[in-house]
Amino acid sequence: MNEKALKTLEFDKITEQLAEYAASEQAKRRCLHIRPLTDRAKIELYQQQTADALSRILKYGGLTFSGVHTVTDSLKRLEIGGTLGTTELLRICSLLEMAKRAKTFSRSERMGEETNDSLSSYFAQIEPLTPLHDEIRRCIISEDEIADDASSRLRSIRRSMGGRNDKRRGQMNAMINSTTTRSYLQDTVITMRNGRFCLPVKAEAKAQVPGMIHDQSSSGSTLFIEPMAVVNLNNELKELLLKEQEEIEVILADLSSRTADYADALSADYHILTELDFIFAKATFAKTYSGVAPLFNTDGRIHIRKGRHPLLDKKKVVPIDVRLGEEFKLLIVTGPNTGGKTVSLKTVGLLTLMGQAGLHIPTLDRSELAIFQNVFADIGDEQSIEQSLSTFSSHMSNIIRILKKANDRSLVLFDELCAGTDPAEGAALAISILTTLQKKGAVAMATTHYSELKVFALSALQVENACCEFDV
Repeated sequence: MNEKALKTLEFDKITEQLAEYAASEQAKRRCLHIRPLTDRAKIELYQQQTADALSRILKYGGLTFSGVHTVTDSLKRLEIGGTLGTTELLRICSLLEMAKRAKTFSRSERMGEETNDSLSSYFAQIEPLTPLHDEIRRCIISEDEIADDASSRLRSIRRSMGGRNDKRRGQMNAMINSTTTRSYLQDTVITMRNGRFCLPVKAEAKAQVPGMIHDQSSSGSTLFIEPMAVVNLNNELKELLLKEQEEIEVILADLSSRTADYADALSADYHILTELDFIFAKATFAKTYSGVAPLFNTDGRIHIRKGRHPLLDKKKVVPIDVRLGEEFKLLIVTGPNTGGKTVSLKTVGLLTLMGQAGLHIPTLDRSELAIFQNVFADIGDEQSIEQSLSTFSSHMSNIIRILKKANDRSLVLFDELCAGTDPAEGAALAISILTTLQKKGAVAMATTHYSELKVFALSALQVENACCEFDV
């Protein structure tokens, strides 16, 4: 599909808005890179998926995919025998929670049976892997905390650490509360230096408080001493901390090994959930502008019923009816300035692109769109200072490119065709361009102020006039 036309018709703004309704990074990327298709079977399948997702949303409420994190890198590490960290395991747990929610959502609690539609196979393939989810959740409390009950050895180590901590605190408090020791201290507080508990001892009294000096104040008047009475307890605690870390690594390795056993199922869950996230983003987006699935044909026939430009406020925009490609293939749109000619032109082009991308369109039911191999548009100010081209010259350069590529499977949109030059010459040139497109069999729509073009539409075969009226 012609990228220039996608930009001219602001299709990128549609994809940006669509991406806001996706939760996972993969689905957001899919939304941003969605492009119009030309395969009718695929287009109709994607439209059906969007319609079925919208139907489920309207019946049972929305389905959010906020728990779907990217796990592909983690699964690759498991393939080569790597161990995952707490963050990675919690992301897998979150993925499985989302899988469970999706599985529940797929069943109609009111009807007591599953909905059977184009999305049913996706939901049917989801595996919540409840035992794995429960084991990860049992062992890991948060990214920074492993549960005491993750293993009996970890529980035993932490119980020993608690006992040593209580004993150390008791001894330190006893020294602070001792009348003799208190006179040697700058302050009756316990401080931490280099990961060790210390007392702030006056420099001249260091001999009275035997222990290890870990630091001193900037003035040198205070020494931070770890009393000898708690040195051994601190050493024991340090050994227990190392044992705790070793046991945590064993627990994570065990959880990683269990997770690796389900790598294929996890990969499938991830791809299914991101695909559903993408489909439901399209449906949720369609709900915001009351979109419907159009009918499609390959005969170049367009019939838009009360179509609205999706980027305009639906409460203010005036809906349009457009027929094109059946009795006539060229439509000349006339009317006053600010009467809606350009918006009508952009609406036809943008709705065509959206429909072929599998997106619903803001029209009434039974609106019909043709499937085009390419859409071309010459709209807006094409002036190029860098290439020393005037507005008229730039438009003509673009029109020449369009005429070279257009065929009987093309939709061509011209705004103010051949304006910006002598009216008589511009009108003659415009008629020549439209006649050329007519010979190629292209479907075209052009706005104009030229009276000659209106007369051309009245006299030529398969050309029709249309007008946009101005509401005074």
